[in-house]
Amino acid sequence: VSTQSTGGEHRSNMDIETASQSCQSEGCGKPAKLKCPTCLKLSLPPSFFCSQECFKAFWPKHKAVHVESKTAPTSTPSQSKEPYYDPRFAGYTFTGKLRPSKVSPKRTVPNHIQKPDYAETGEPVSERYAKSATQNEVKTPEQIAGMRVSCKLAREVLDVAAKALRVGITTDEIDQIVHQATIERNAYPSPLNYKGYPKSVCTSVNEVVCHGIPDQTVLQDGDIINIDVSVYFNGYHGDVNETYLIGNVDETGRRLVQTTRECLEKAIHMVKPGALYRDIGNVISKHAHANGFSVIRSYCGHGIGQLFHSPPNIPHYAKNKAVGVMKPGHIFTIEPMINEGNYRDELWPDDWTAVTCDGKRSAQFEHTLLVTETGCDVLTA
Repeated sequence: VSTQSTGGEHRSNMDIETASQSCQSEGCGKPAKLKCPTCLKLSLPPSFFCSQECFKAFWPKHKAVHVESKTAPTSTPSQSKEPYYDPRFAGYTFTGKLRPSKVSPKRTVPNHIQKPDYAETGEPVSERYAKSATQNEVKTPEQIAGMRVSCKLAREVLDVAAKALRVGITTDEIDQIVHQATIERNAYPSPLNYKGYPKSVCTSVNEVVCHGIPDQTVLQDGDIINIDVSVYFNGYHGDVNETYLIGNVDETGRRLVQTTRECLEKAIHMVKPGALYRDIGNVISKHAHANGFSVIRSYCGHGIGQLFHSPPNIPHYAKNKAVGVMKPGHIFTIEPMINEGNYRDELWPDDWTAVTCDGKRSAQFEHTLLVTETGCDVLTA
């Protein structure tokens, strides 16, 4: 049984999927009771609403999603559910097989959830003022307590996303899952609108090193995918990521992922008071090179807390010039990106997606760490 709505839309009786979602009308966030069937017909991610009133109020903006889908050019990229063309990529030579696909509208966050300073403008003003510093701050007991909570939530959200992974899921569906799991915990997805980033999580498939934008890309048997989750809760950011195997991954891919995990583990083992930040890269590079892989140099770990990214920068490659000595109360991330082939990377024309220069695969693992008096606590374990 269905009922008529604005613009010829229909809604079916509420199902289990709908009952677990929140209304996507701007500023609402109430439990959803209906979803847009036209989105489903067009193979778009489901759109959920709490009432006909909210749906009608949001209709002028929402219908643009349908129009965009129907008028999209017909050049279909590999691994995508629908036709898509982005003029920014005109003339660009891709390094691997992955292609960009349609990005759904930015998801909304309920008004009652505390937001970072960049949520509306995209500009992390507070980070700009911290750029002159080079040393990691020693966190107070109150700050450490706040970080423990945000990191615990980040881990929970990542685990929710990991359970949903399967052949055939789109990276946009992963974004929906992460977004929903985050706001259900009264947290804000830290990537959303950070320097203009359009989604709530980073999904990096195969040759993508980091900062892959969720879209209509469909995960295939044999893919690897990194899911990078960050949440902002009660004034603090928690940050964690892992790389997952989709279906039957070949031996080299499995070894790449396992080696990357081991690189992070070996780096964590050296974290203690008095250790030099620059030595983290030596440990990671030694293990990666011993297994025939290379280490990305363009992206690094970082301080974290009330700011999403803060000093110091923590390179993962050997013989770097990172400054600073670890002290109890320091909190930072280690997040090595290890490549199957050459260590060099390049940026897609979307100004976010970093890919390997040779199109070979890259894997990454990340934890947020607290230096203690005797070693460290893995806050995102």
